[in-house]
Amino acid sequence: MHLFHIRLTAVLLGTSLLAGSAASAQFRSRALRWSADGNAVVTIANGAITRTDVRSGQETPIITTAQLTPAGAKTPISVADFAFSRDSTQVLIFTNTARVWRYNTRGDYYLLNRQSNQLRQVGPKQPAQSLLYAKLSPDGKRVAYVSKNNLYAEEVATGKVTQLTTDGTRKRINGTFDWAYEEEFGCRDGFRWSPDSKQILYWQVDASGIRDFLMINNTDSIYSFTIPVEYPKVGEAPSPTRLGVVNATGGSTRWLPLPGDPAQHYLVRAEWFPSSAGDPAGRVIVQQLNRKQNQSTLFVCQTAKNTATPIFTETDNAWIDIKARWDRDDPTGWEWTQNGNAFLWVSEKDGWRHIYQISSDGKQQTLLTPGNYDMSELERIDERGGYVYFTASPDNATQRYLYRVALNSKGQETGPRPAERLSPTTLAGTHGYDISPNGTLAMHTFTNRSTPSARAWVSLPDHAIVRGNAPKANTAKGKNVRFFTVTTAENVTLDGWMALPTDFDSTKRYPIVFYVYGEPAGTTTNDVFSAGQNDLFAGDMAKEGYIYAALDNRGTPTLKGAAWRKSIYRQIGRINIRDQAQGAQALFKQHSFIDTSRVAVWGWSGGGSTTLNLLFQYPAIYKTGIAVAAVANQLTYDNIYQERYMGLPQENRDDFVSGSPITHAKNLRGNLLYIHGTGDDNVHYANAEMLINELIKYNKSFQMMAYPNRSHGISEGAGTRQHLSSLYTSFLKTHCPPGGR
Repeated sequence: MHLFHIRLTAVLLGTSLLAGSAASAQFRSRALRWSADGNAVVTIANGAITRTDVRSGQETPIITTAQLTPAGAKTPISVADFAFSRDSTQVLIFTNTARVWRYNTRGDYYLLNRQSNQLRQVGPKQPAQSLLYAKLSPDGKRVAYVSKNNLYAEEVATGKVTQLTTDGTRKRINGTFDWAYEEEFGCRDGFRWSPDSKQILYWQVDASGIRDFLMINNTDSIYSFTIPVEYPKVGEAPSPTRLGVVNATGGSTRWLPLPGDPAQHYLVRAEWFPSSAGDPAGRVIVQQLNRKQNQSTLFVCQTAKNTATPIFTETDNAWIDIKARWDRDDPTGWEWTQNGNAFLWVSEKDGWRHIYQISSDGKQQTLLTPGNYDMSELERIDERGGYVYFTASPDNATQRYLYRVALNSKGQETGPRPAERLSPTTLAGTHGYDISPNGTLAMHTFTNRSTPSARAWVSLPDHAIVRGNAPKANTAKGKNVRFFTVTTAENVTLDGWMALPTDFDSTKRYPIVFYVYGEPAGTTTNDVFSAGQNDLFAGDMAKEGYIYAALDNRGTPTLKGAAWRKSIYRQIGRINIRDQAQGAQALFKQHSFIDTSRVAVWGWSGGGSTTLNLLFQYPAIYKTGIAVAAVANQLTYDNIYQERYMGLPQENRDDFVSGSPITHAKNLRGNLLYIHGTGDDNVHYANAEMLINELIKYNKSFQMMAYPNRSHGISEGAGTRQHLSSLYTSFLKTHCPPGGR
């Protein structure tokens, strides 16, 4: 149930065109591609590739549309992404993309020789749109890619192709991942070039033992057909996964000797040590999670000696988050420091999410961010300057600010220095940054409840504007959104916001609509301009006379410490539901202008589940509910997500049952609209039919809308979004009428 944000970096070098890892030229998720000197960014503009000086704004063409036009063609290829070789003589172009589950990661690749201007297709004998994650070797002599679950290496000079794996099938996956790894760990790109360009490290996922969930398509032909998805339901053992090393010239794979049953653990991260670590034989560092995801072990593997040595182990009473949680959902790369002799690590072992520096043998650990606060995201390591940049908000969990701490504590007898805030104190809200490799420049974005997102180029650490306009907080009263805290009957303080009606009159009583999520994958009360807005409502809720509100319960991934976030362990569908209901009751006591006879709630995915549980478990509070793509039965969802937060149903099945909406469906008294796409590969449509059966069993009236072949986002097909919005709005207005009384 995760939503992933894609960022991208390309690697370049000798002529200092782009910055990036020296490991290989590859596509990485970052918003900006910075030049190695940190003074410019490289972007796709008008179908070409352009270098823009950050301070002056001067644009310099790097790759023209003429260079991107194949021989004999009249139009250039469309550039979806690009990556340069280390010496910048070759550029790899990603084009003609196609969707794989959520993102367009499959397509065609072209290689442009910038010296000869020769443009040729990579893997021309492979099916169209079948290549994934192509990347140049560090020496620029080969490009590797995945096609139809096999791994290939192709010589740049000759075009000679070597097939490195031959056993790839729909369920034996080489160099990429299955549905569950992608959805829940953010793992997509499943191979890595060695620093010397001679070997490739890759994942192999064996999903042959995972049963298919069959989605049925009734509309695209006269006879219906099924669409199989290998999908490990909660309680089912994971797909056995292993890591192998193969020579770029071909040959047999050498599998890393990682201990344990591969069907009872996950391999969530793996990277080569950098060449600067002085290791010609090649070492690999691997993160292994046990099946319950409450024990993480780091192994250093000597590929030549075929050994795997554990260097660092961490345990938790609930679960351990991986890099995708604190690096914008991108688990690739390793945060090396000291030329590969140390690395940065994020841990909650002292109750807060902190950054540590750990020696490569695991024997030395230094806490870099001490204090009773959580870091949010790691933004940049500037080792030359001696700082680590990260976002945090120690005093207000709904906001985000940029901080930095000294990377090395040499000469600091009293311990690490406190974090230094760089974001302006005059701008309260949510700040975002994409920082140059040397930490001197950044693209700065700012928003808050009343200020649309604004951006400008700034210098660091002084945060002075170098290009663009300085963001200013909007103090206009046009958007009547109030942020607040409310304390429940169990003495839990929740963050929340309320958008009041446009012509608000405190002597009248207005209907209230709660927007909910409530699970560990997301929050709803961030101080951003979209707070108080409902894109599904056809019209303006404030002008219609609704109060629109949100609360974040315990268990949401906000910056309130590990105890807050992990209190939901084995309690999804219970503790979060209780917090939401008690928070609503406390809000009603504070504000007499809320009409408690007109209370509605809605949510999507995990928010749909929360909506159902609130409507069923607290029917005296919530009179109307709209649930979209909800998990009605926790036993239907995937093993990685559900077992991480709920344990194993073989051991505590009652927790899954007690927290599932279908268990409480018999209590429905209000008005329910249930919406689901029949082609949802994430939260399967089976949830809808299980819930319908339960409601029928107890003679409960409700409304239902199934969108044929639509996925979890219900966005495919002509007219879909407009229809969904109209349906949502009509139901809400009918059963929770707007306006003050």
